[in-house]
Amino acid sequence: MRTTPAVEDLAKLYSEAAVVTANGSKSFFFAARWFPPDLARAAHAVYWFCRYTDDLVDECADVEQGREDLERWAVMLHAALAGERPSHPVLLVFMDTLRRYSIPSGYPLDLIEGMRMDLDGARYATFADLRQFCYRVASVVGLMMSHIIGFREPALTYAIDLGIAMQLTNILRDVGEDLERGRIYLPADEMERFGYSEYDLRRRVRNDSFRELMRFEAARARAYYAQAEPGIALLDSRGRFAVKVASDVYRQILSRIEASDYNVFHQRAVVSPVRKYWITARSMAIPIARHLWRA
Repeated sequence: MRTTPAVEDLAKLYSEAAVVTANGSKSFFFAARWFPPDLARAAHAVYWFCRYTDDLVDECADVEQGREDLERWAVMLHAALAGERPSHPVLLVFMDTLRRYSIPSGYPLDLIEGMRMDLDGARYATFADLRQFCYRVASVVGLMMSHIIGFREPALTYAIDLGIAMQLTNILRDVGEDLERGRIYLPADEMERFGYSEYDLRRRVRNDSFRELMRFEAARARAYYAQAEPGIALLDSRGRFAVKVASDVYRQILSRIEASDYNVFHQRAVVSPVRKYWITARSMAIPIARHLWRA
């Protein structure tokens, strides 16, 4: 017989999810602050699930341990999706969110597949290969959030594009950190096109070839942000602004990477709290200015 957790237990778990979000991603947590309380709670639950799943892979002692932990987690997720009451707190709060907002079960399963790609040490031959990874680990987060916020079609197509844009930004920001984990996400054929070898990358060479490669990848990310922009208006008004803030903050991370002359081996591009509030104020002011202009 399936039982549901007590309301007070869920409230504690949602609070814990908020703490994990605040500690794990300042940008995500900042954007979620602009949601109404019920949507923010759901956003924190989604983040906690995604972060916990990602940490099984990123924080594992070795690949075999990571694979074992991830497969155990996948079994628990499948059981929860089949109706079994989860015993794990992350799954308890995540499944409550999934059911509350009728989020399709395929999305968290896709995330698991993305984590498997990381464990397999996939080297991405082309951008088409990398795009699949970006979809699985980032676009599905946007798709889940779209169901939480509410939307009208074709919003989901744009959510996929925004997820890819954000993941590409993460990839460019974390080139150096990912190398330490033995991961290379830059497509091999594009590295070859710009004359930048894997040997150079592992030696952290930042030459003209590297800059041209990074400039090309940054332009692609910007194109995906531009493609995703019309989808924000298709989201329910209660959650629309928070997504706009998230998109603008991540674009600013990309700008920081560019402004550093792509010095991603020795410093991490970040957006200060003051800058985030400035971005938020600008995001708020532009629609008002447009309305006054049209009036």
